[in-house]
Amino acid sequence: MTLGAFVFALVVFLFRMPTLTWQIFLIGFIGGLLWAIGQFGQFNSMKYMGVSVASPLSSGSQLVIGGLIGVFAFHEWTKQIQFILGFIAMAVLVVGFYFSAKRDPENAVVEEGRNYTKGLTALTYSTLGYVVYVILFNNLSALWFNVHFDTLTIILPMSVGMIFGALVMGRFKIKMEKYVYQNMIVGAMWGVGNIFMLMAASAAGNAIAFSFSQLGVIISTIGGILFLGEKKTKKELVYVGIGIVLFVAGAILLAIVKSKG
Repeated sequence: MTLGAFVFALVVFLFRMPTLTWQIFLIGFIGGLLWAIGQFGQFNSMKYMGVSVASPLSSGSQLVIGGLIGVFAFHEWTKQIQFILGFIAMAVLVVGFYFSAKRDPENAVVEEGRNYTKGLTALTYSTLGYVVYVILFNNLSALWFNVHFDTLTIILPMSVGMIFGALVMGRFKIKMEKYVYQNMIVGAMWGVGNIFMLMAASAAGNAIAFSFSQLGVIISTIGGILFLGEKKTKKELVYVGIGIVLFVAGAILLAIVKSKG
């Protein structure tokens, strides 16, 4: 996946030819390392808890932490109506994540091979890695280091950091098998999504961007059930349906929050 992101970033760089200073490269490289930590933790959380459980929990934790930092540390909301609607929207989304991950005690198949202690541990450092890398790019780079750049400039050094981070996480024992090349397509798709997510964070703020970007959990939750064979009882399918409805409602509320800015 990181190789695909690097190839995508290199193509963008060659077409655009932005100016890269050592400060921009260093910030991008560190951001890539943080992303690699987040991705490694997310893969492990999915391994221990399953995609349809880990993905909503990951999205919910990123939403809450990233959103609150954006609101209180960087003052992205200034009006009372924004705080009221914004926190209602976040609460609706968190409840949606809860229902999407809610398990039926009678579903014995799901419990087999699960280790929620290891899964939640992985989820913790995954969330920190993801949140800090976005905040580094959109807030700290300008506030602390007085470094300003656009998204298309930072993605190449970030992809280099991602590759290095993946090598470190894999203890430099990664084999170039066919699955690696197949995942390059996924990496390129991630590159496109990441560009728009960072642009959204820059234009709309972390609180809004984090919330909207995490709505991809709808796809991952349904995909885990339909394509990865994760078993769900009828009760759990109802929970997932409730979660999806709440996701949509929360997204609409966040759009209203932005319009009030």
